[in-house]
Amino acid sequence: MKSGEHGGKLYRGIVDAIMADIAAGTYPVGSRLPAERDLTERFGVSRPTIREAMIALEMQGLVEARKGSGVFVLASTAASGTDTELDIGAFEIIEARRLLEGEVAAVAATEIDQEQLDELRALVDQMAQEDTAAAEAADRRFHIAIAEATGNAVIIAAVTDFWDMRFRSPLAREVLRKAGHLGTESRLSEHGRILRALERRSPVEARSAMRDHLNRLITHLLDVTETEAVERARAETARRRRALERRTV
Repeated sequence: MKSGEHGGKLYRGIVDAIMADIAAGTYPVGSRLPAERDLTERFGVSRPTIREAMIALEMQGLVEARKGSGVFVLASTAASGTDTELDIGAFEIIEARRLLEGEVAAVAATEIDQEQLDELRALVDQMAQEDTAAAEAADRRFHIAIAEATGNAVIIAAVTDFWDMRFRSPLAREVLRKAGHLGTESRLSEHGRILRALERRSPVEARSAMRDHLNRLITHLLDVTETEAVERARAETARRRRALERRTV
């Protein structure tokens, strides 16, 4: 089965397929789901799509990710009132932003004026604030301001909608909640590189800087929502450390 056939929402097709397997007894309550790499091969999708599907299943009370062990089945049917459309996932939104905003930055590099560059510079400074909400607002404004530099109303609306979509989607909100924040140092460094490319009026550099920034965000989400490999490695490292400490006492 190719999950891309399910209304364009890749994660939703995977969720439905695994729910059907659970209901049929292929994965009974208490059993462990296949490893992430096996699921990516089965469904022919990327790791981010599998990760979103697992989080969607968690939100419906069907599975639980256990540190160092994997994802286990908790129930054979979704909890009452949770089997609803979860909308677009965070990974899908960021992948779409990467495609769009890379080109937007390239166009903006040829059109942006000094006043707009000054605003972007001030926004990068605002991202350094300890106030998380203020830093997030500056981040949002930074991306929309770049879109505004193109002078294209459709592009401005699209970038704005992609940014705000993550707050309207329950699944995207849950992924971002698990992920936390990218970190001030990374945020400043990556946005600073985008700004410098725009100041040099370089479409190639601006496109690359924007894509690299959004690639980094995808990598960050993958790292912090890891359900199996990283936690298993940490558990094994801790086990070996304890064994070594016992031998050296």
